[in-house]
Amino acid sequence: MNDNDEYWGMPLNTYCMLLHLSQLASFVAPGLGLVLPVVMWATNKDKSETIDQHGKATINWLISLIIYSIICGILVFVAVGILGFVVLAILNIIFAIIAAMKANNGEVWIYPLSFNFFK
Repeated sequence: MNDNDEYWGMPLNTYCMLLHLSQLASFVAPGLGLVLPVVMWATNKDKSETIDQHGKATINWLISLIIYSIICGILVFVAVGILGFVVLAILNIIFAIIAAMKANNGEVWIYPLSFNFFK
C-alpha cells in the first residue's frame, strides 16, 4: 500500500487526523481513548510509514500522560495533584486538536512533554 490508499475507508490525512482525535474518546467511554488509538495504529502501521509516525507520536503522548497521571494521583494527597489532573485534561484536549489539525495538513506533530518510547 502507498500513502494514496484509503485506510478504514478514509484518505490517509483524515485517518491520521482521527487517530489523534481518537484519544478523546475517553470522554465518551472510559478507556476507549487508550484502546482506539492503539488499534488504529496497530492495524495500519505496517501499511503506511505516515500512519506509523502519527501512531508513535500519539502512543508516546498517551504513555507519558499515564505517567503524569500517576504522579498527579500521588500528589492528590497534598492537593496539588487535583490541579495537575485539570492541567493534564486541558493539555490532552489542546494537544489532540493541534496534532489532528497538523495531520490533516500532512504534517507529523510531536506532542510537547511526551517521552520518546517509540522512535
